Amino acid sequence: MRILILGGTRFLGRATAQLAVEQGHDVTAAARGVSGVAPAGVRFVPVDRDDPGALAQLAGEDFDAVIDVTRRISHARHALDALAERVEHLSFVSTISVYADHSTPGQTASDAPVLPPAPADVDGPVGPDHRWYGECKVSIEGLVRERMGVDRSFICRAGLIVGAEDPSDRFPYWVRRLSAGGEVLAPGRPTDRVQFVDVADLAGWLLHAAGTGLAGTYDGTGPAMSRADLLHGVAAGLGVTDPVLTWVDQEFLLAHDVREWSGERALPLWVRLPETGGLMDRDAAPALGAGLAIRPLSDTVRATAAWMAADPAAVRQGGLDPADEAAVLREWQAVRDR
Repeated sequence: MRILILGGTRFLGRATAQLAVEQGHDVTAAARGVSGVAPAGVRFVPVDRDDPGALAQLAGEDFDAVIDVTRRISHARHALDALAERVEHLSFVSTISVYADHSTPGQTASDAPVLPPAPADVDGPVGPDHRWYGECKVSIEGLVRERMGVDRSFICRAGLIVGAEDPSDRFPYWVRRLSAGGEVLAPGRPTDRVQFVDVADLAGWLLHAAGTGLAGTYDGTGPAMSRADLLHGVAAGLGVTDPVLTWVDQEFLLAHDVREWSGERALPLWVRLPETGGLMDRDAAPALGAGLAIRPLSDTVRATAAWMAADPAAVRQGGLDPADEAAVLREWQAVRDR
């Protein structure tokens, strides 16, 4: 196929471009190129998508498939204006952040309510908390369906994406922490649910969708697992036997300023229950039935660890500092011993 990736230089876009080349496709990546470089074998076209006419460089070219990951409404609109009549199939990578209800486990894309579209004066997420992120993705989904039609568009609402070149501190935190050994602070309960998808698996599914003309709206995430299975699985992938996990009550952590999900003083892949329990426990069956193939957790762990070792400067150092973790564990032990 002739594939155009709007992006292609960072994380999911780059992984998809790399895999497409390996599969023998003719791949073009159109991006600014400031956040990374396109893989070898990819034709790179520098474009600034803030410019409505940026994709005029591709005038006269037809593509079998286009893959877009943008969060900017204007970027999506400009791309559709330029390309909608010249492509057979378009995949848009949306997000599970489009959903209005994150408390109910087991929902699917076909039955879960979504947020309203972004206000007319909002073009993209705003501020460090990415306000309007979900609403902007909802708006772009609507544009894609309108311009491409439901039969030529694939909406992939990605969950948490992990693996090599992960720009967040979420999955890498647990790889780093379990590799270090010692007593590990595990948040909540062993049975709490965790859900994610390997970037290479999601890239493979996007190319599968392009090649088969898969249409419709799906959640792009793997099956949920317990947090105990996650942490033991990460340890096993690293060759760490019998990790020492100390499970600490959610309310105790919140009272001691241990934060959720991502960032400074946070325990990644932990969400507050029951308010956001459905965020990491969606029904993956529709995606699996539509061709999403999931690799073993150990493969994801090893790929992530190898990348972290090869390029340590690229790994974001978030999460809970070792000294803070030790202090919280001491306080928790004191409470339990009373």
